[in-house]
Amino acid sequence: MVKKVLIANRGEIALRILRACKELSIKTVAIYSSADVDLKHVRLADEAICIGPPNVAKSYLNVPAIISAAEISEADAIHPGYGFLSENADFADQVENSGFIFIGPRADTIRTMGDKVSAIEEMIKAGVPTVPGSNGKLGHNNEENLKIANEIGFPVIIKASGGGGGRGMRIVRNADELTSLIAMTRTEAEAAFGNPDVYMEKFLEHPRHIEIQVLGDGQGNAIHLGERDCSVQRRHQKVIEEAPAPGITEEERQRVGTRCVKACQKMKYRGAGTFEFLYENGEFYFIEMNTRVQVEHPVTEMITGIDIVKEQLLIASGQKLRYKQSDITIKGHAIECRINAEDPRSFLPSPGKINLFHAPGGPGIRVDSHIYTGYSVPPYYDSMIGKIISHGENRANAIAKMRNALFELIVDGIKTNIELHQDILSDPHFQKGCQNIHFLEKKLASEKQ
Repeated sequence: MVKKVLIANRGEIALRILRACKELSIKTVAIYSSADVDLKHVRLADEAICIGPPNVAKSYLNVPAIISAAEISEADAIHPGYGFLSENADFADQVENSGFIFIGPRADTIRTMGDKVSAIEEMIKAGVPTVPGSNGKLGHNNEENLKIANEIGFPVIIKASGGGGGRGMRIVRNADELTSLIAMTRTEAEAAFGNPDVYMEKFLEHPRHIEIQVLGDGQGNAIHLGERDCSVQRRHQKVIEEAPAPGITEEERQRVGTRCVKACQKMKYRGAGTFEFLYENGEFYFIEMNTRVQVEHPVTEMITGIDIVKEQLLIASGQKLRYKQSDITIKGHAIECRINAEDPRSFLPSPGKINLFHAPGGPGIRVDSHIYTGYSVPPYYDSMIGKIISHGENRANAIAKMRNALFELIVDGIKTNIELHQDILSDPHFQKGCQNIHFLEKKLASEKQ
């Protein structure tokens, strides 16, 4: 069993990992930048080590400093959380080459699934449905690229192979602009990701964003924990997530879930992971795999009763999966609202001191947050300051509980997006479960008119 874990992250996910470690009697080491000395998990960890200044390149992305902290503290494992170095294959390599356990997939798995082109190729081999596309990176023959686009059918979307977070994408609606937009995407990809490779896919006009949560033990055993709907997005960033996805049948869930499990078994996937799909007209289309724990993992935990972070720790300790697919049952409905320190309309960040924080409560309400009264939100990092999760007997009940929770929630001293969440949950379109990935952008645009 892992004895001591270094938590290579900050904020709510660092606190989430610390709590799971404590439940398993695993000692914890917090690393932090000089701006994060007052983070809750830093105060609660068995040991805490400052690894650099606020600049992420000199702290949370500083691999030598993180490895040194693990050596000094005599940790035997490193948990990367999400973001930062969590999907960096070179980091995973360096962790394990330095004699520590990386709590996540093997480096070669991260490398394969982190490249969109190789990930799609891997999924095609495993029988996972993919978006019609080039099935590989585009060459520099303009006529050949036009032929591929015509076979797919306009509109198409050009994507950076190494992209993510909504960057490195361009929609092409006609043949005249194809060549120039491919060139522009290549230039952007090279500058942003250090990889100029791009590929082409059919652009789906009104899809939903559906993802499948999986667990694998690295020994060929794998299960799925159902699906989440993450369609409420702004600029490709998720705002609200829920599980199970409205309108997805048990037959559809098992059909796509079984294929994801087979893909995990084939590559002997280790740890937690998520297959992300676009869903339109009853069909799932794979877009990418996240080889880490996700921000939205709590909604899956609430409907299945499975502690995903604890399972990561047990798997990293060499244990086989404790569950079979037949053990997994879905109970009720869960919704998660990401609470950000930002203006609810302009979306400008709002760092500063929290004069008063009051968390909501009651049956079926969970709060994952690192903030407290007197805490100062620094201006250097992501603006998310917490997540509110509701769990009810059905979707309508989960929405009602979330609306109550948002009404109770107090974060005084800074601006937050609580008002935006209240607005979304009151929207008849959302209440009917009819949202697609364009829902929020269109809603915000219509309100400006």
